[in-house]
Amino acid sequence: MTDLLETVSASGAVYDCSHWGRLRLRGGDRLKFLHNQSSNNCLVLQPGQGADTVFLTSTARTLDLVTLLVHMEWVDLLVSPQRREFLLKWLDKYIFFGDDVQVSDRTSDSYCYRVFGAVSDQIADQLGLQPFSQPYAHVTLTYENAPITIAATSGLAIPGLTLWSDRPLTDLLNAHLQLNDTDWEHLRIRQGRPAADAELTEDYNPLEARLGHTISFNKGCYIGQETIARLNTYQGVKQHLWGLELSAVVSAPTPLLLEGEKVGLLTSCTPLNGGAFGLGYVRTKVGGAGLTLHTPEGIIAQVVEVPFLRTVA
Repeated sequence: MTDLLETVSASGAVYDCSHWGRLRLRGGDRLKFLHNQSSNNCLVLQPGQGADTVFLTSTARTLDLVTLLVHMEWVDLLVSPQRREFLLKWLDKYIFFGDDVQVSDRTSDSYCYRVFGAVSDQIADQLGLQPFSQPYAHVTLTYENAPITIAATSGLAIPGLTLWSDRPLTDLLNAHLQLNDTDWEHLRIRQGRPAADAELTEDYNPLEARLGHTISFNKGCYIGQETIARLNTYQGVKQHLWGLELSAVVSAPTPLLLEGEKVGLLTSCTPLNGGAFGLGYVRTKVGGAGLTLHTPEGIIAQVVEVPFLRTVA
């Protein structure tokens, strides 16, 4: 059986993520507002640039991992599908009288695609794009009489692009391998991208999820900042997210044991080559990559690095 990750990495593929949430912020205070509401330094971003950022509770628990793209007159946010309505209300709640910020939901009237590997190179050539100088850089051009934004991020640690358009791009993309939600779930677990309702919940903070690339430790106050700063300063992170090579498929969530003691929690699992691969949190004090754990049923879980967390953490 051909490995999906190898196929996507070598030959490329397309994932239609138009059901993911797409929010747009306008107004003169839009970047300042996002800067104050999320973990990354949004004020340094110029039009044509972007970043990942995390929305947090006041106690630094993770709400969602979000990609933001800065345009000349607005900022676009790509959010997890199950967090769209929540974040729309969350952002609106923090817009106070006098703030020049307007938030709108573009999900139903736009389309979004992740394009991986060789397919992204073909699409770039077809659209006449020059190589991007940095991750999350993006341009907007006209394709078939409609605007399309192309950003230098695939959402995984696989080279690729994100395409955001006001029209479906089936004519541009349908000739290539199409991935469904099950395929994406498999890839994101193999790559180590944490997901809402699995690794990203109010039980964990972004330092535990090893999302250090989404956090600015030098910016001013934002929601959850005090807790993040304290954890970072005093090295108070008690668990970290890792990949897990499993001897069999496991239903998540499942405890991870070391010599009979619970030392972690498996949060996601996908079948792989007669066994499985998963993601899970492991207590810092017991170790990391190379550690051998077990589930209560005796299934072996070997702790390993994963590309997304290794690349961006």
